[in-house]
Amino acid sequence: HKLTLEMTSNPAWYAVQALPYLMEYPYECNEQTFSRYYANALASHIANSNPRIQDVFNQWKNSDALLSNLEKNQELKSLLIQETPWLRDAQSETEQKKRIGLLFDLNKMTSERTTAIGKLKRSQLLNGAWPWFNGGRPNRFITQHILTGFGHLKQLNAIQSSSEESQMIQKAMGYLDAEFVEEYKTLKKYNKDVDLTKDHLSYTQLHYLYMRSFFPDIKKSKEVEDITAYYLSQIKSYWLSRNLYAKGMMALITGRAHDKVTSGKILKSLKENSITNDELGMYWKDNTTSWYWYQAPIETQALLIEAFSETGLGIQSEAKNLLDIDNMKLWLLKNKQTNQWKTTKATTEAVYALLLQGSDWLSITDAVEVMVGNKKIEPSKLDNVAIEAGTGYYKTSWSTNEITQDKATVTLTKTGDGVAWGSLYWQYFEDLDKITSAETPLKLKKKLFLKINTDKGEQLSEITENTSLKVGDLVKIRIELRSDRDMEFVHMKDMRAAGLEPINVLSQYKWQDGLGYYESTKDAATHFFFDSLPKGVYVFEYDLRVNNAGNMSNGITTIQCMYAPEFTSHSEGARIKVE
Repeated sequence: HKLTLEMTSNPAWYAVQALPYLMEYPYECNEQTFSRYYANALASHIANSNPRIQDVFNQWKNSDALLSNLEKNQELKSLLIQETPWLRDAQSETEQKKRIGLLFDLNKMTSERTTAIGKLKRSQLLNGAWPWFNGGRPNRFITQHILTGFGHLKQLNAIQSSSEESQMIQKAMGYLDAEFVEEYKTLKKYNKDVDLTKDHLSYTQLHYLYMRSFFPDIKKSKEVEDITAYYLSQIKSYWLSRNLYAKGMMALITGRAHDKVTSGKILKSLKENSITNDELGMYWKDNTTSWYWYQAPIETQALLIEAFSETGLGIQSEAKNLLDIDNMKLWLLKNKQTNQWKTTKATTEAVYALLLQGSDWLSITDAVEVMVGNKKIEPSKLDNVAIEAGTGYYKTSWSTNEITQDKATVTLTKTGDGVAWGSLYWQYFEDLDKITSAETPLKLKKKLFLKINTDKGEQLSEITENTSLKVGDLVKIRIELRSDRDMEFVHMKDMRAAGLEPINVLSQYKWQDGLGYYESTKDAATHFFFDSLPKGVYVFEYDLRVNNAGNMSNGITTIQCMYAPEFTSHSEGARIKVE
């Protein structure tokens, strides 16, 4: 029916395209006001550091090359965008990309920065802290988070020392130093005989030490110096029992305190426990999500990139370290491919890690050379094919009479550094019961059972090609879904035979095994929409009643990730007989 090729020569630009989300986030809490400031500061830094980047911004401003990933793939979706609950997401994603060019206008960035700084200044409390929302109490974590962000910008020389920012930092540091001392004192406050050699490392104190290490030029009192030395000795003794995020912070804290031995031990241990593969890059199996700020996968990966970037040369050669950092960046990008980075906080950290650590991927202009069969694809010479500036994204198709066997072989040659990705889809028509199940990261198994009421209660017997059903029989559908990675915006469609009628016809939001999804029953199929599908195995069941006789195909179950339709899978087909 149709063969479609999609290529993205430089996915690192997707990180740049995430900045407007930060600049335009609608809520007015101080963390997000700071994110807006941070995004504008980062964007002007990136634009000023590389003239090629400014060119790309200008091209974006003047074209609608920036269609959303959901809309680019319209005809490959197993479901039209209009039918999905995510129509708004797709349209706003396109809108967002059209606005990118405008947002990267340097004059606009300067005035946005000034506005955000004014807001932060007004919301800073007299004691130097920021509340989460204005009118709230001083919030130590939010204040430390904001100062850490300023610390990142300071490392890039993106803050002038005489500026308003510096005054705000000084004021906030007074509050944070006092809180740091206060928490240490409470160790003894309620227990005069406390054993200080035991493990007293809290995540908040670690986060403070990480934040403080960006500002060696702000003088510490003797008391702060002494307590810092105490916690550094605690890190030496107890680093091994902490999670990944804490280990990343501790590697940076000890590295900046010139304790190369401890930072080297921590990094070695991190490297030994990491996993590297060609598709996903370098990552950690136990980098999982939770509701605590110190256990968030994107922020953790970004922090570990910073740790390797700054202290990795203590344990390995420059070439090996660069390779590790680039592999870790690949994992961050792959997470952008199937998920939006979920929060303003995750996006700020990811963008910083991707654009400012490791190799400079944005300067790469080499397109990937693509051979389909024995023919070189030259997108600039193809009709109706636009190459997106920056990412180098393009898409081209062949219709039925142009599809030949040799097109099954695709060769990609990338001469420059960095990553590229692409996909080749073949759409064709096939009798549903001849379809075998597909092997992809999403695996589906579908079984049909006949429900029989006996003296012992309800019994199920699996329906095979030899089973004869009768009108009025009850059939239970069981779908087993396995996903080997976390995904978002997933659509599963379960087709059914013409002679089967659903018993539940209400569309509704459901919860099962901690998974929330919207189930919608339509004429020919039942649809399941998952906003978020964590890695794991899930079983779905629902009942149908036989209402017509005949020999019919029961169809297949298909599943597709809406933002990255290359993640798709289907079950085997089957036939049923009704007498």
